[in-house]
Amino acid sequence: MRILVFGATGAVGSRLVQEARTRGHQVTGVSRTGERQGDASDSGAVAELAQGHDVVISATRPQAGREDELVQAAKGLLNGLRASGIRLIMVGGAGSLTVPGTGLTLAEQPGFPAAYRAIAEACNEQYAVVRASTEVDWTYVSPPDLLEPGVRTGQYRLGADELVVAADGTSSVSMEDFAVALVDEAERGQYRGRRFTVGY
Repeated sequence: MRILVFGATGAVGSRLVQEARTRGHQVTGVSRTGERQGDASDSGAVAELAQGHDVVISATRPQAGREDELVQAAKGLLNGLRASGIRLIMVGGAGSLTVPGTGLTLAEQPGFPAAYRAIAEACNEQYAVVRASTEVDWTYVSPPDLLEPGVRTGQYRLGADELVVAADGTSSVSMEDFAVALVDEAERGQYRGRRFTVGY
């Protein structure tokens, strides 16, 4: 499979590239500063870079204060891939996931950190933009509450719109296993036209 990865030098993107290549996929890594440069918000660049690929995976993450770039990137990717037949898998945020037993999203929970409010709101808008698309074969992926560097176990659990929570009440997955889940979805196409989330 030929996979184009935006945000390829980031924490998730770099692990995604490694996981996909380990499985024998042909991967083109794109970032703003890496070997292959490109801006996901530029639909023309997206269309050009995506030619010859089967799947485009976006794992971009903006710096603090530039959260609106998430929405611009989503629009650029969707416009660039419109009617191309190329799949789009977009890594988003966890804030819009419902917390089991509460009826509230993660971002609506009492005590949700103010420092994460801007990125959560940007991710919510990003998801709304993707969900409204009817001309792209998309999948939206929400991480768990805690996504950190760790160990690749190859094990994880899947959810849809509800946070995946372990028996001890935590919601987490390593970045390495998150990358496994992303490549699994690229290979299987289980969640086309909808969102899924990952956790232990």
